[in-house]
Amino acid sequence: MSKAHTYYVQFSAQIYQYFVGLYQRLQKFWNVTVRRFFVKKKEEDIPSVESIFHKEKFVVLGRVLKNQSLAIEKRAQAAYRIGLLAFTGGPTAGKYATEHIKEVASLLQNHQLAPKVKILLLQSIACWCYLNPTSQRKAKNFKFIPILVRIFDYRVDSVIKTEINKHLLVKFWACYVLSVMTCNNVSCIKELRDLGNLKYHLQILAAENWSGWPENFAEVLYFLIGFHRN
Repeated sequence: MSKAHTYYVQFSAQIYQYFVGLYQRLQKFWNVTVRRFFVKKKEEDIPSVESIFHKEKFVVLGRVLKNQSLAIEKRAQAAYRIGLLAFTGGPTAGKYATEHIKEVASLLQNHQLAPKVKILLLQSIACWCYLNPTSQRKAKNFKFIPILVRIFDYRVDSVIKTEINKHLLVKFWACYVLSVMTCNNVSCIKELRDLGNLKYHLQILAAENWSGWPENFAEVLYFLIGFHRN
């Protein structure tokens, strides 16, 4: 067996182990932390026989999300609910949600949004993409990767600790969403690897205090992308 072939086998096995580990971390974080945000009542699970009613909910929430005359937080809450419905309704609901996710991408590009609003939008994307390869591919097509990475560039002017921590939490959620998007998605990993400043941002964020999170998702991303080999 040639050295090149041996290296390829070892590298493939390493990548497979990264994906398995990431899947387990995401599932643990979802069950322990995220699910309590999204699934508050058992009866919110929508049976397939109610798919028409389910779609109507998307229509109503989509109108709220796109209504520029409403307060931005109300629109973000609609996005949050769309993410919830995408999760509870299965693959078909994920397709319904896709029609409205472009608006979420547009809102996230406004860096002046309050941290609470940004987190609602990020939770919506996480829920929509969670273990859903179709949604992950669409999120990549909607340019969510550069949108999310630009969140890391944002610098807080305030010196108030609570304000700094609020914006840091937004970056933590951005790391989590990117982890969800890259789970079993090699094309996303390749795109992230080509972003020159991302390695630096992940190093900084990995050094922060991630207490309360089951994993340091900045560190998870760093290794998954392969920055540790450079």
